[in-house]
Amino acid sequence: MESPQADGSPQTIDSTENTRGVRGNSIRETTNGDSESNDSSKRETKNIAGADIGTDQRKQQEKTEQKQKLFQRIHLNRNDQLRAADVLQITKHTLQTLESCAEDELVQMFILKLLMMDYRARYIQVKETKQKKIDTGSSMHGGDIFKAMSLSNMVAGQSERIDPMDVQMAVFHCADGFLKQMMVTKLSQCQYALPLLVPDPFTQQIEFPLWTFRQITKSWKIRNINNETISQTQPIYKAKTPMVFFFRFGSVSSSKSHLINSLINDRHNTFFHRNCPGSSRSKVLMNGVVEIAWFCPSGKDTDKFNNCVAFCNLHGDAGEHEKQMKTLTEMASVNVVLLPQLDSNDRSAAIIQNLFTNTKPLICLFTEDESAVIEIGKGKFKIGLKYRNQSDVSEELRGAIKNCLLESSANFRLDAFKHLDVRVDEEEDEGCRREREAAQQMISLLENKKLTEIKESFLPHQGKLWHQWCQKNKELHRPQGDEPDKIVSDKKTEMMNIRKQQHESDISEFMKHFIKTMDPYDKHENVFFLKWLTTLLDEHISDNLSDLHNMYNKTWSMIVEMKEHKNNNNKPELKAKQAELEKISEDLQAATFGLEHIMREISQIYESCSSVKEIKKDLPVDFSSLPSLAAEMMISGFPLELMDGDAAHVPVIWISAVLDQLVQKLGDQKVFVLSVLGIQSSGKSTMLNAMFGLQFAVSAGRCTRGAFMQLVKVSEEMKTEMNFDYILVVDTEGLRSLELAGKSTRGHDNELATFVVGLGNLTLINIFGENPSEMQDTLQIVVQAFMRMRKVRLNPSCVFVHQNVSDITAGEKNMEGRRKLQETLDEMTKLAAKDEVCEAERFSDVIKFDVQNDIKYFAQLWEGSPPMAPPNPNYCDNVQELKKSIISQASKSQGIMLRDLKGRIEDLWEALLNEQFVFSFRNSLEISAYRKLETEYSKWSWSLRSAMMETENKLHNQIENEIIQKVEEADLQRELKETIEEVQKKLSEFFEKDKDNYILIQWKASFEIKINDVQENIVRETNRKLNEVLQQRDLKKKIDAQRTYHENTLFEKSKELALTLKDKAKDEETLTHEFAVFWEKSVKKIITNNPQIKEIDIMRDVREILKDIYKGQLPADDSWNKNDIFTVQSYSEYVKMKKSNVKIVLKGMFGYSPLSKEDEAIIRTFVTDVDLQTDKQIHLFNISKMGYNISCIQQLTGYIKARVTEHEEGPVKYVFKNEFFVDLVLSIFERAKNTFTDQHRLFREANDPEIYVDNKRAEYYSIFQKLIHGATSAAIFGEIICQKLKEPIEQTIYKKIARHLADEMRSNCPSLNGNRSNLEKHILKTLAEEEDFDKYMKYIYNPRDYFKSFITDEVSQYISEKFSIRDKIKENLELLQRKIINAAHESTAQVQVNKGDVDLWLMSFTQQFSDVLIFSEKDLSGVKHDDVDDFNLLEDVIRQELPKITSEICNTDTFNEKLDVKLRPEELLSDHLCQCCWAQCPFCGAICTNTIENHEGDHSVPFHRVGAIKGRHYYQTEDFSVSFCTTSVTSTKSFLVSEKWFPFKEYRSAGGVYATWSITPDLSELSYWKWFVCRFQTDLEKRYKRKFQGDGEILAEWKNHKQQDAIASLEKYF
Repeated sequence: MESPQADGSPQTIDSTENTRGVRGNSIRETTNGDSESNDSSKRETKNIAGADIGTDQRKQQEKTEQKQKLFQRIHLNRNDQLRAADVLQITKHTLQTLESCAEDELVQMFILKLLMMDYRARYIQVKETKQKKIDTGSSMHGGDIFKAMSLSNMVAGQSERIDPMDVQMAVFHCADGFLKQMMVTKLSQCQYALPLLVPDPFTQQIEFPLWTFRQITKSWKIRNINNETISQTQPIYKAKTPMVFFFRFGSVSSSKSHLINSLINDRHNTFFHRNCPGSSRSKVLMNGVVEIAWFCPSGKDTDKFNNCVAFCNLHGDAGEHEKQMKTLTEMASVNVVLLPQLDSNDRSAAIIQNLFTNTKPLICLFTEDESAVIEIGKGKFKIGLKYRNQSDVSEELRGAIKNCLLESSANFRLDAFKHLDVRVDEEEDEGCRREREAAQQMISLLENKKLTEIKESFLPHQGKLWHQWCQKNKELHRPQGDEPDKIVSDKKTEMMNIRKQQHESDISEFMKHFIKTMDPYDKHENVFFLKWLTTLLDEHISDNLSDLHNMYNKTWSMIVEMKEHKNNNNKPELKAKQAELEKISEDLQAATFGLEHIMREISQIYESCSSVKEIKKDLPVDFSSLPSLAAEMMISGFPLELMDGDAAHVPVIWISAVLDQLVQKLGDQKVFVLSVLGIQSSGKSTMLNAMFGLQFAVSAGRCTRGAFMQLVKVSEEMKTEMNFDYILVVDTEGLRSLELAGKSTRGHDNELATFVVGLGNLTLINIFGENPSEMQDTLQIVVQAFMRMRKVRLNPSCVFVHQNVSDITAGEKNMEGRRKLQETLDEMTKLAAKDEVCEAERFSDVIKFDVQNDIKYFAQLWEGSPPMAPPNPNYCDNVQELKKSIISQASKSQGIMLRDLKGRIEDLWEALLNEQFVFSFRNSLEISAYRKLETEYSKWSWSLRSAMMETENKLHNQIENEIIQKVEEADLQRELKETIEEVQKKLSEFFEKDKDNYILIQWKASFEIKINDVQENIVRETNRKLNEVLQQRDLKKKIDAQRTYHENTLFEKSKELALTLKDKAKDEETLTHEFAVFWEKSVKKIITNNPQIKEIDIMRDVREILKDIYKGQLPADDSWNKNDIFTVQSYSEYVKMKKSNVKIVLKGMFGYSPLSKEDEAIIRTFVTDVDLQTDKQIHLFNISKMGYNISCIQQLTGYIKARVTEHEEGPVKYVFKNEFFVDLVLSIFERAKNTFTDQHRLFREANDPEIYVDNKRAEYYSIFQKLIHGATSAAIFGEIICQKLKEPIEQTIYKKIARHLADEMRSNCPSLNGNRSNLEKHILKTLAEEEDFDKYMKYIYNPRDYFKSFITDEVSQYISEKFSIRDKIKENLELLQRKIINAAHESTAQVQVNKGDVDLWLMSFTQQFSDVLIFSEKDLSGVKHDDVDDFNLLEDVIRQELPKITSEICNTDTFNEKLDVKLRPEELLSDHLCQCCWAQCPFCGAICTNTIENHEGDHSVPFHRVGAIKGRHYYQTEDFSVSFCTTSVTSTKSFLVSEKWFPFKEYRSAGGVYATWSITPDLSELSYWKWFVCRFQTDLEKRYKRKFQGDGEILAEWKNHKQQDAIASLEKYF
């Protein structure tokens, strides 16, 4: 070994080669280099004075190039900062667990492992690259060992390994302030030394990174003079501790870092040294760096030091880094210097001399000295290291330091560096400095305030008022007693008053300052502000909290000790101590003050403003911008409180608003929700922080309260693989919280577990230790939560994490553990099944669970005993394995959209507030998805109906034209095949591609069946109608033949008259007169031979038939006291009780209604159904084609009579009086009267000789004129064809327009473009706007009729505002004219080619549009056309005359008049939208929302009505009932059915219609019906002859609802 230089010239660091062997456990080592080394060259000889400066510059240049090369090798660029936000994303590296990697992956792997608290981050190996093999065989060294060794050294030296500390420091230099802080915090958690003074790699400017220490807190325990253990927890930057400073001069053979480690923790490499894995001599970034670490005692006798001590370590030769050395030696309590030997000629001699003469303790360690410890003066020690046993040296050095510390009074604080001549990071960054000042200004407002009163003074919105509101809200959802609606109303009023008090509360200057600083939000600066505020708040409260915790522990210990003595339990001292403990606990809760409380205050400011709908006068910003602030904080990586842990309540209004803002800022992103459950202090937050680098509180004094959620971003490269954009992590307060000790926590724990399990796509159940009783309590809560999810059709998955398990490598033990856990879960399932009234024997019956893959065993967190133990690497491996498992499950999960997450939170919390979660859970996502499915189903079924209408029209035309003689279902199926396939394709795509497909999939099979049923029904119904047309075609041949005969007779006679007058009368007047005489004579003859078709009086015929049925029992003068059977309030006057019901008969005699509400409902349903079926039969008569006959009335009356008899013979307690049948028949026919009249009018216009012939006069006169003027037979025949085409063209166009209009309205009309529920929403909105009570009653009592009436009005309005019938007629007329003219042209060409006659032409002509028009050769069968042979002329006549003749069709007034009722657009739309369930709730009359008639399962409706709307009242009183069904079923009240009382809670037990309804108890009452009752109070009282008084008094809260609130509630809930 060469001698050290004596002239003080620059030297390389720790690179001395050891030329002596090692003896025993010697501290002297043979390895080259030291952790402080930064240069691999050997010692140089002394430079002579005036050394070449150029050489120094070259060396400096070489070092710079080395550093630049290092950054290049690990792919870092100092100009591009590494951001904390980037490294916290889920990337492809996230899932890697490599112990070695390529150079370009070193940075990512280092950061990944560091964030996971894996101290092996410093030990990542670089994968060796293949190098060119150098032949070192005998041909090269010739058997010479010295030459062979030289050659092998040459090979070994070719690869320069990157030192792990260079990777760490390179990342540090390239990181932004937030990542640096995160790095240093994680290094501290790994029990690693931290960078204290850091020279810039290129400028050598020294920086003190004080900002990076701001989040580090250290805890330790010491013993006082009374031998009591005192716990201390302090932010490390303000901790006053002794500091021992280690430095060296020259190159030394011993590792200084290794030596310090032996003093602090000989089992862990706190300071990286030359013997650590991966260490390299070629370090380039550590020279001049000062690192610091703290020893923290545990309060035990085995502690190496009795107090917290800081250790600083200067890397490199102290002679080259005088500034660092000078600064640290002055600040140190003890200085420890390493050097080979003391040489007065060495450049370090003067410095050591100064240190020796200083009063500060100094310890000199000589690597070339063999002596043991020697005290050479007061506080001055010398220790030799050469050939010494390492443990002996460590003990001697530790003893010397302890002695020195006893004498030294110097205390060291990190922030002392701020006042020295070094660059301080947080002073240099303007944003950091400015935000620190803002945070300090806020903290200054807290000074001189009692800590336990701060929240009450500065955060008034979240204190007692918020807690009172929460309590009232729980009471609101769990009303007790007979009048739940009154209780609910009173609670709502009380809650609103509390909100008003909150709103009137002043906003503290503290909060104003916070809001002003945060608005507008700047991602960079506001993150600084939030971190500063968190840091300073922790600092402000830490001392007091620490004292309170010590008091709590001391008092608790005393209570435990007192309880251990028998007969002490009732002593006053014990009670006093317990009261004292309770007071300390309350003080602890009051004194805890963090960012979450500030945000909680903002949430309550927002909720109070939202509730009272007023701006807060002293709020610095508009309250609506507050959720945006919270959303920005979440995006920046801060957790947001989801459930207030103090109030055990979810601020739903606030959370919903924040999520809305997240959607606005990020888009509606898909998230995977990961929830965590477990008992308190079981390491949940620690695990999450290690897994995702999160910021959940983990210290014992600040454990998670309530539930917090935090976003973890998924990188772009991973989004496609993982199928979502973010992981939303929900961390929870521990189950069985100590804060709640002494109180019943079971209910709270169940709520919390149910909430987070329901919210999570995956729930981690964290079990700590191997205590079976603790595990059992937790598992029962968890199993019950999963059971609830199953019952409400939510399907989360779970993974059990068993933490702190010893010997987790033993496979057999793991298998045994899994078996035991499985058995426990099965046992808990049986217990939970009893509570939840559910059949389940095993946990796998409740949730899909794989015992092999869904149980994870975690090693102990610490490798040794805290506070000096580092995290266990096995624990980090377990975390990484779990993380991979989570990501794997997440990639297969559907996740949830942010917008849907809001609904899920609202649903879960609303259900939890009720006592019966499963019974009251409303899955908004499921409801929304189902409504969307119903809307699509409506479109699909309309597509089928629309296509079938086209087919029906085409086939109907062909039947009338006698093209086809029969229709079978198979024909219709073929016609519909293309549409069916298209609908099936759309259905499949919807279930596959819709974002809610994972919810929708449960209904796919049922809706496929529904579509098939619709298709089959449409085909069956169309087949029936077309076959009836076939039958009626034959039946009306006589009518058609008679009409044809009349037409032909008139034609022939007018032709004869024309031939007679052709050469005699020339003037028009004579011709007109002669034709008039002829026409009058001819018509008179036709009428004489064929009687007119008279007008009909349906009601007269009905009365006549009724008179025949009840001979002598009805008045002869028709003055019958008829009531509208559809609008009567009660049917009591229409019934007689059967003799077996004596009680009811007597009841009726004493003036009480013999009918129960159930009976009334049954009769009303019966009446509605009879009317519906009768209406269908009326349409089947096809009166417009077949004509009217009184037999129609007889047939319908017989049907009604049969239905009445059938009903009476059923399980009812009454029979109907004759008056019922009479009024029923009259009411039904009164409704159907217009249908009969309209259809008969169409038939009469087409078939009454006088009307029909009179309508033809103009046509025949035109032909007559042309005959007079010598028109050819071809010209006359052409005009006759055009005349006969007019009516078919008109009918075809009208029918097509009706279908087109219905189609268009299905797409464009808001009320008709959805399903029946959407239509009902628009009906209710219109009713509210019109405020017409009579219309309301029609809607309530005859909903189907009102729906049809509303649709008719919508069609009329649409036609008048948005749809021009004239334009559509013109458009369709032109198309048809072209088709007909083209047919004439084609027919002419065909006849000319085939040399055919007029019959061939006519056959060809009619066949070309036989499926479009009802027009065939038979329509011209009576017209002589044998002599027609000029087909070109015939074609020309049709081309010229057709537009003239059809021009009259453009008259829009005839559109509805001439269109058959069943073909009108309103009928088409009604058929589609009204073919659904019309069952009404037996209590309130709300209409079942199921879109299928005669559907399976219960009737249901999302929102019920007030009972008074249907006249419900209290028994034997005039008091209305103002209860909603949904609150009645939670009450203790009963209702009467058939002389028997039934509890509302068991309403199904009443049987009948009650058993067919599902009524969910909740508070989802529409404002609409509250407003309705208040608005029409007088009308309701008048109608039902009852009063809103007594128990039925209108609740005060209802009167606050305005018309706009009513309408807005429809938009919200439909």
